[in-house]
Amino acid sequence: MEIIFEADGSIGQGIAKVITHPAETEHWGQIREAIHHSGHKLVVIHPKNDRKVQILLSSVAVIESEDRMCNVRVITGERYLLNKRLKGVEDSLESPHFVKINNTTIINTSYIKEFSSTDNARIQVVLTDGSGYLVSRFYIKNFRGKLS
Repeated sequence: MEIIFEADGSIGQGIAKVITHPAETEHWGQIREAIHHSGHKLVVIHPKNDRKVQILLSSVAVIESEDRMCNVRVITGERYLLNKRLKGVEDSLESPHFVKINNTTIINTSYIKEFSSTDNARIQVVLTDGSGYLVSRFYIKNFRGKLS
């Protein structure tokens, strides 16, 4: 999809107007959610200096459970810690781009490069940075629902 920006002085500040082809009206909900969630930030702990930093939620590629905390990896490869259990993170994520793929991993569907079926009715997912994850059988229906 091509994105074109135009300035219109007749509308007030803080308002964005999105114009689409009439055939694209079914995607308005997805576009609205993507714009709404694009600026959301996540407060994480930098492991080297133990300071809290804000990162864009859209830059997060993977969130993995690590005992009572979570390991957050952004698409550039940097890793941070999140002082929450994976279940708490899953409940607080409002972005439609995140999907839990097994008991220990949540991935951002925006960074999926490819996926394919593997043994035992599981799915192998490869992200744009080359990292790979397995979708367990229990989460396959939810995974396919997020991608359609």
